Amino acid sequence: MQDKQPSLDYSTENLPTVLPILPLFDATLFPKMVLPLVVMRGESVQLIDEAMAKDRMIGLVVAKKQENVKPDPDSGDMALVGTVALILKMAKTEDNRAQLLVQGLSRFHVKSYQEDKPYLVAEVDYFDDVDHQDNETEALMANVIKQFGRVVQLSPGLPQEMGSMATSIREPGTLADMVASTINSSAEEKQQILEIQDSTERLKAVTKLIHHQLEILELGNKIQSQVKGDMDKRQREYYLRQQLKAIKEELGETDDAGVELEEYRTKIKERNLPELAVKEAERELDRLSRMHPSSAEYTVAMTYLDWLTELPWNENTEDNLDIKKARAVLDEDHFGLEKAKRRIIEYLAVRKLKPDSKGPILCFAGPPGTGKTSLGNSIARALGRKFHRISLGG
Repeated sequence: MQDKQPSLDYSTENLPTVLPILPLFDATLFPKMVLPLVVMRGESVQLIDEAMAKDRMIGLVVAKKQENVKPDPDSGDMALVGTVALILKMAKTEDNRAQLLVQGLSRFHVKSYQEDKPYLVAEVDYFDDVDHQDNETEALMANVIKQFGRVVQLSPGLPQEMGSMATSIREPGTLADMVASTINSSAEEKQQILEIQDSTERLKAVTKLIHHQLEILELGNKIQSQVKGDMDKRQREYYLRQQLKAIKEELGETDDAGVELEEYRTKIKERNLPELAVKEAERELDRLSRMHPSSAEYTVAMTYLDWLTELPWNENTEDNLDIKKARAVLDEDHFGLEKAKRRIIEYLAVRKLKPDSKGPILCFAGPPGTGKTSLGNSIARALGRKFHRISLGG
């Protein structure tokens, strides 16, 4: 580990105009910020060794394409703006990788590349922030500090001290750089921030990024709160039910209602009900489990579940759509009622011509004793179906 602390007293006047360039593929370094790096490629490790032997300064430039080959600066694979960095610490691993801790010093613009080294070397121009001391800049700084504080609160991975650190920064450009380097954004977005020289415009761009990040965090926090609330409610209900069960056992009370509920649950599974019927049966069963057995509604719910589980949901009879036989059965069972019998024959004829039709349901209306039930019985006999008389009154 080479960790001799170098001097950080640098200005753009005494920075070298020719820098060895280390490409970055998934990170961006801002001035005054610190960044850990791992260097693996042979020519890049050589670059670090030679920089450590000289002034410890390297240029960090984002590569536009993530490739495991040496980027060609003439093909436009490298960004035009980068950051000169000072190597604070360097350590070598057994497989000849270099682990670095670097600090950004200043932005630079690449003028041209040189090709006399196995790694990239560039002639650069440095540029400082263009600061404005006006109300707009102050308002932007206050807004960024407020939003960033909220981001820190909602981000468990960020130390809470980051919010206080942002409050202590007085330079608008430095504040924008610190926030941009901390929030969760892409390397392309951070590179766009790095290339903005005007500090006020940089604050505006950072405000957009931080607003987007804040929306995501607040939505995630809302979802997490809803899930936690649902889980807490279920856990509380389970705890209370277990307590109630223990109290009944202590009092020697048998849980007949629980046995009945399990029987209904077993019936629902065994009867192989349609999906809609299963959903309705489980809803009613859940409602029944919350009722007291002495409640009047308890008996009504049990009767409803009895009907649901006893209906022949998956049993059917093949229709015998013989129109002549149906007419003969209707005439044999009923005298007169020509309109009703003719409508029944029409209905059966349509069913015979189009068996898969979803036709209307026949409804017989009239006072008692006019033949409504006997007509239904005749239709069942003509079709070869079983007939069940169910009273739905009341």
